[in-house]
Amino acid sequence: MDHHATDVLTDWDALRAGIPPVWARYTDLVVERASGSWIETTDGERYLDYTCGIGVTNTGHAHPRVVAAIVEQARRGIHLQQNIVYHQPGLELHRRLPERFPNPRAGTAYGLFLSNSGAEAVEAAMKLAKRATRRTSFICFRGGFHGRTHGAMSLTSSSVKYRAHFEPLVGGVHFAPYPYPLRMGGADAALDATMAAIDELFATVVAPDDVAAFVVEPVLGEGGYVIPPDGFLPALREVADRHGILLAVDEVQSGYARTGRFFATEWTDASPDIVIMAKGIASGLPLSGILAPRSLLDQLAPGSHGGTYGGNAVACAAALATLDVIDEERLAERAHRLGERMLSSLRERAAGHRSVAEVRGRGLMLALEFADGDRLTPRPDLARALLAEAMARNVLLLSCGTHGQAVRIIPPLVTTDDEVDLAVAVIGDSLAAIGA
Repeated sequence: MDHHATDVLTDWDALRAGIPPVWARYTDLVVERASGSWIETTDGERYLDYTCGIGVTNTGHAHPRVVAAIVEQARRGIHLQQNIVYHQPGLELHRRLPERFPNPRAGTAYGLFLSNSGAEAVEAAMKLAKRATRRTSFICFRGGFHGRTHGAMSLTSSSVKYRAHFEPLVGGVHFAPYPYPLRMGGADAALDATMAAIDELFATVVAPDDVAAFVVEPVLGEGGYVIPPDGFLPALREVADRHGILLAVDEVQSGYARTGRFFATEWTDASPDIVIMAKGIASGLPLSGILAPRSLLDQLAPGSHGGTYGGNAVACAAALATLDVIDEERLAERAHRLGERMLSSLRERAAGHRSVAEVRGRGLMLALEFADGDRLTPRPDLARALLAEAMARNVLLLSCGTHGQAVRIIPPLVTTDDEVDLAVAVIGDSLAAIGA
């Protein structure tokens, strides 16, 4: 490899020690370069990256078209602050992204607000819902992850580690169970239990006319990559309409063609009121946002929300290139095709492994859950062991689930058939190695 002279002498261990422990780590790899589905370390090892930067690099690492857009805009201007000037990539993105609103309502004009991170987009959605409804409460779902800033953390219940020792959080947040077919007796029973729990909240804890919004992930992300029953979002939409509640869908991890549709909400006919976006929006540059009807967005008065870096010009240029790549390379269709193929192959590999409770997924958002017995006792030890065995075979995966009992598989949407076959083979060999 062609290292810089100083790289050869670098004490990586000493430099890594300078990183605070708040950054929980999956690996100690130091990356030299990344391209497509692969990363290459400073010692020349290559890894198939099926973590996708936690669902960020949907177009692959350093897609040439995205890189070119970043370089060109950086030459023209990097920080062109939104309160002061307009910039061309931002204006174009404000035109194009509202056209992607899932299941739009006829005659409704949609708009866009841009920020930097998923948590910031969630905070913006919370403020918008409060302002538009003049209500103060939210209903969220157990296992949901919405971020680590104070408001977003208040909506999060995927693991106590995100909330512990930070109470009190924002008040007026109530939780119902996410419909989890594996753990709630199947799809129909899960949906019935969730909707009954919402009715119970209304009867016992919070009046419907105090609720500003439901905030929900169309596919549960950090909480386990759980695919809800098809009727879940439509049922929420009906309850929301009955009580004047907004429906905010958190598409931070499930959006941008990940599940085989541009937004996972499009697997249903439910039309949300607010769409929360981040991760895949700019192929790795910090950018996020919310989509909503202009009749809602325009209720935020000038200065009532914003941010210095929101809608950065270079990030917007990357976001436009990302849209082009998704469309021209048909990445949603590719995610659907490869996801179906990978799901089928993984189920074949998992057959006979008694501790694999379920292999599930939609598009290229896939998971294996480890549990034992009729009570489905979580087995996070097996999930950790699978990650270690896969990494030893140069494939990177992540865990998820409240107990860390599931392994999530998040390939770049540009991954190849051969790479999918390699990953499936490695996962199969790793399952055999850990004796699951």
